Amino acid sequence: MQIQHLKSPLILVNLKCYKESIGTGAHRIARAAREVTDESGITIALAPLYPDIHPIHYHYDIPVFAQHIDPVEPGAHTGRIPLLSVKSTGAIGSLVNHSEYRLNIADIEKNLSALRNENMLSCVCSNNIATTASLAVLGPDYVAIEPPELIGGTVSVSEANPEIITGSVDAVKKVNPRVQVLTGAGIHSGKCVKTAVDLGTDGVLLASSVVKAEDPAVVLRDLVSLL
Repeated sequence: MQIQHLKSPLILVNLKCYKESIGTGAHRIARAAREVTDESGITIALAPLYPDIHPIHYHYDIPVFAQHIDPVEPGAHTGRIPLLSVKSTGAIGSLVNHSEYRLNIADIEKNLSALRNENMLSCVCSNNIATTASLAVLGPDYVAIEPPELIGGTVSVSEANPEIITGSVDAVKKVNPRVQVLTGAGIHSGKCVKTAVDLGTDGVLLASSVVKAEDPAVVLRDLVSLL
């Protein structure tokens, strides 16, 4: 049986490959996430670079996702990242098909199946309503809707295009009600998060507003302030 969804609303922070999130930077963000989780009771999970998965899992006891896994079994695959390698470091799941690491449908399905078989969570990324509906058929735990033109910006999808959120939620519920929906792209404030949740999603996926912040705890406190 697969592990349960994380408590909603979920704040999932993708640390990407920013210099601010490498090594000691990852620890700085993880400390802030642990602190704000303890204060608020809101679930904050991180998707760090591979070398930081185990330290964050071990030292801060917060949910950790891999940023990507390769659709390969352990074997002669130099430079690839098989699922078991991230599971062994403490990751509870993985992002799949992020806009910065697109996969074909066969590899998406292979990764989702592998995660399910290993009792791990999957968060597959989508960019429009039709794709979201198609991905929901594959049965991921989460679908994150992220219009690519808004990623990394200061205008959130919940403000710029609320219809894509409500449309995605409706499409997913018709296809597979068990799949939860996250809102991504441009999320930067408590208002963005509150709007996303009010529109029917189960949380947010974000990156730069936390990772590049001078004080990540301040931003995280704001993100959860209206929940």
